[in-house]
Amino acid sequence: MVRGLFVAVLLALLAAGGCGPRDGSETLTVLAGSELEDMSPLLERIERATGVKLELHYTGTLDAAERLDRGEAFDLAWLSQAKYLRLLDRAGQRVVAQDKTMLSPVVLGVKESDAQRWGWVGNPGLSWREIAAKAASGALRFAMTDPSASNSGFSALLGVAAAVSGAADALRPEAVDPSALTGFFQGQRLTAGSSGWLVDAYVQAEDQLNGIINYESVLLRLNDSGRLKERLYLVYPKEGIVTADYPLILLDPARRPAYQRLVSYLRSPQFQQAMMEKTLRRPVIPQVKPGPRFPTALLVELPFPDHRATIDQLLFAYFDRYRRPSHVFFALDVSGSMAGERLAALQSALGNLTGLDTSLTGRFARFRSREKVTLIPFATEVHEPRTFLIDDPSPDGAAMRAIRAYAQGLAAEGSTAIYDAVLAAYRQAIAAQRTEPDRFYSIVLMTDGERTAGLDQDEFLAALAPLQREAPIKVFTILFGEASQAEMERLSTVTGGREFDGRHSLAQAFKAIRGYQ
Repeated sequence: MVRGLFVAVLLALLAAGGCGPRDGSETLTVLAGSELEDMSPLLERIERATGVKLELHYTGTLDAAERLDRGEAFDLAWLSQAKYLRLLDRAGQRVVAQDKTMLSPVVLGVKESDAQRWGWVGNPGLSWREIAAKAASGALRFAMTDPSASNSGFSALLGVAAAVSGAADALRPEAVDPSALTGFFQGQRLTAGSSGWLVDAYVQAEDQLNGIINYESVLLRLNDSGRLKERLYLVYPKEGIVTADYPLILLDPARRPAYQRLVSYLRSPQFQQAMMEKTLRRPVIPQVKPGPRFPTALLVELPFPDHRATIDQLLFAYFDRYRRPSHVFFALDVSGSMAGERLAALQSALGNLTGLDTSLTGRFARFRSREKVTLIPFATEVHEPRTFLIDDPSPDGAAMRAIRAYAQGLAAEGSTAIYDAVLAAYRQAIAAQRTEPDRFYSIVLMTDGERTAGLDQDEFLAALAPLQREAPIKVFTILFGEASQAEMERLSTVTGGREFDGRHSLAQAFKAIRGYQ
């Protein structure tokens, strides 16, 4: 009798979903924009209200579009915007339904003292052309994300281009004003591959910058954080801005019932109020009024291009013509442990950056016109550097072919003098910066092991300190093979850079770093 009762109870538990989440929730996989990590505290509330557990996989906007275009399986997508996604043939066809969930315009934050001095405070007639002129003069020095890696930079580029073109409808390439855009991006002094990292980098470089382009919600939180020496005044130019509307996108038609429960709750007054208070994004339903933190003026929404070719052309022009060119120093481990497949992976990764990667994101990660690339192989000792100037960014360009040939000629032998190589790269970058101060400078360290020769970490840090005082150049490290994660993290942190994990794919790590160069 007792045994029969136990079996009955067990069967009842299994019927209630004992093989899934303990509470019986339905789990949906979601390809989500990286900026939605701030929604994490609200996920449990969503699950309780809808019975749907969201399993979020974070990525950048264009990377998400590429992953969906090549058929990666997800139940939902939750991105800052879906307009570009809809312009892709395969990805656009996968969109079963979409509903806006919240709003955040991409705006310019300027130090309050500068905004006051320039007459921008309370000025409803301020135009993008006036802002561009201030940037071209050198007075406005701002941070903005890479438009091929992050939607905030993508929206800023589209917004400025549309505004200075004076287009009343969708942007057309022939209407873009190159001189205005070139002047505007002369003011960009810091770039990044994500909106969150850009904020941290801005705080570190606040003495050298006086502006940052990002989501309104991000800038409002930054003002509240206590991290700034001076608060930011948020600028909403009269021609308009581009707003992220965060659509929840249904990809798997079989999940429609769960999707409809989610949309119903996410757009409910109860959740919209909680979301606004937690994330400082605007509600999308009229029943919930924006709080006092948000300007009451009506925001003008700039038109979004209706052809993918227009967007692609604008992105290529940004990298090759409008923004400041960069000079990148690659410290490349060619010690004995790199022999064989690892060296081949390095050669392939470099080859991809010369235009051989024709994927959606790979096309924008390639080396850019006017860019300088310095390759510094190292093993027991640091080898002679080789610098290439990219005059033709096509795969058949002379510099692109020369980089591939140089990479194919690398041979692996010897020990690993990690810190000697980074120090050499840092000194060369400072020397280059003295000669050409109007470039972005960065250093990339790729190694597959721990230091076995040359300077140790303490000796390196002692030698680095005076160099950093002269020129704070970021070092981006790639974790590969048996490289020490602690060493790579400390090296990137002390220079204001970031660590990238290349153990799964060295090519992907090299490509991801391009958003920060």
